[in-house]
Amino acid sequence: MNISKLIMRFLVWRLKHISNNNFILMMASLIGLISGLAAVTLKTAVHFIQSILQKSTVYTGFNYLYLIYPLIGIILTALIANYIIREKLGHGITQILYSISKNSSIIQRTKMYSRMVTSAITVGFGGSVGLEAPIVLTGSAIGSNLAQFVHLDYKKRTLLIGCGSAGAISAIFNSPIAGVIFAIEVILTDITINKFIPILIASVSGQLVTLILLGDDILFSFRLIDGFSADQTPYYILLGVLSGAASLYFTRVMFRVESRIQTIKNVVFRAFLGGIGLALIILIFPPIYGEGYDTIKNLLNGHQSEIFQRSFLTSFSTNEIFLSIFLFSILLVKPVATALTIGSGGSGGIFGPSLFMGGLTGFFVAYTLNIIFPTLNLSISNFTLVGMCGLMSGILHAPLTAIFLIAEITGGYILFVPLMLVSAISFTTISYFEKHSIYTKKLIEKGDLIPYDKDRIVLSLIDMKKIIELDLLKIHPQSNLGELVVLVQKSKRNIFPVVNEKDELEGIVTLDMIREMMFDEERYQKVIINSIMQKPPAFVSPKESMQSVMNKFEFTQAWNLPVIDEGKYIGFVSKSRIFNAYRKKLIRQTKE
Repeated sequence: MNISKLIMRFLVWRLKHISNNNFILMMASLIGLISGLAAVTLKTAVHFIQSILQKSTVYTGFNYLYLIYPLIGIILTALIANYIIREKLGHGITQILYSISKNSSIIQRTKMYSRMVTSAITVGFGGSVGLEAPIVLTGSAIGSNLAQFVHLDYKKRTLLIGCGSAGAISAIFNSPIAGVIFAIEVILTDITINKFIPILIASVSGQLVTLILLGDDILFSFRLIDGFSADQTPYYILLGVLSGAASLYFTRVMFRVESRIQTIKNVVFRAFLGGIGLALIILIFPPIYGEGYDTIKNLLNGHQSEIFQRSFLTSFSTNEIFLSIFLFSILLVKPVATALTIGSGGSGGIFGPSLFMGGLTGFFVAYTLNIIFPTLNLSISNFTLVGMCGLMSGILHAPLTAIFLIAEITGGYILFVPLMLVSAISFTTISYFEKHSIYTKKLIEKGDLIPYDKDRIVLSLIDMKKIIELDLLKIHPQSNLGELVVLVQKSKRNIFPVVNEKDELEGIVTLDMIREMMFDEERYQKVIINSIMQKPPAFVSPKESMQSVMNKFEFTQAWNLPVIDEGKYIGFVSKSRIFNAYRKKLIRQTKE
């Protein structure tokens, strides 16, 4: 018996003996476990690569090999992605949101492992990005493909994508609550209590894998040493505003640099140029190397001088003012380093860089204020941690995820008040300038993601190419009325596109336009089509969004519009056909 028959027998048995709700809970648990295992595997692989490179540096005695490693990592990643895996990398979370919005929550099967390979190389070799987005995409791909394997519908596939992302975040940070909130706040937007439970189970399952396999060896953790003092609230408010400004700076610079380097079409040259640029930044600012969590840990533990390791500026490590200037400079160049890594062909996410930027922002604010006003005695560690929350809230537009993640990785809720305050202020500050997150901005601008508008979401699901009408009979502009009458007898439509020998649409003729003359045989030879045709009120493209097409229908008050692709006539699209497709999509979504 072949595998497909076994699967069908299992699915039939499942329908008879296991309810849909219970089956989803079982699938959520399985996806959480696999996502957790993937997170552990990726983290172990990265540390393994880093340890090998570190040993080779010690063995050769060439301490500046770490400048070459990121270049090698980016080039290797670009070559693997383009010539072996054959995938476009980019931002993982953005690809998840696109798949949910435009691809019926179907994520490519290769994404269950491709990002683990490419991000392990990029980050292991010192690329200035994080592991979180790649592992979230991996978990989401696992959820999507397992859902397809057992023939679940769109809504259940989407739910299991959320389960995969929750399990991944929970496993990599050992933070189950943050995993659940991330899935709800970033990946999914329409959550009811029956969807909440599977995500919770997946998140717990992901954490259990980490606890069993790694114990306390997680990506990042810290135990609070200072309490929260209410009289420091004004300084936390200042940190919130600065976090919002830093988030805006990161977002704008990230987009600009990434778009610039991606204009280079040659894959190898783009990777080489990005790697060289990153190496030059690391030469001056060594903390930019890799994810940056070691730098944050050094700052939290009071080992500021450690961040000058491998730097030619070591002699200034004890100078307080120079340290502040050095950290501020790192804040300025970190978005450039991240954009170069991703834009030139590397694989990674901005989740980690946002935490790195936040930690440095919080440390910089507290450290600088303590220098200026020695009597303040602000807690360096508390401001560093709260700054991580502020930048994550602003850059990712995920304030709740940021609050609970920092609360969980610090093992308590002592900082809950400043976390909420800074998160809210940072989010409000950046939202004034950037309404959408770094994940959703480009998708929304292209019309590939429509948040909080059910009608437009359903409309966006309609495939323009599938509703183009091709049964309209064409006529040449130099034909006569008699030839058109022959077409009228054959056609079931009342519109006739006037198309020349180059397949270019020159106009249209409707039945109403020739009704009075079509029975006058004396005019059959005299009347030429190009003398009676009219220009259509508008044209549409098969690549155009349905919202744009409907706007043209509303503006022109037409019922039919011609479809033109690169100057060539394709067919017509009608308002009634769109309404019919909309109705079917709406019914299908309601049933699901």
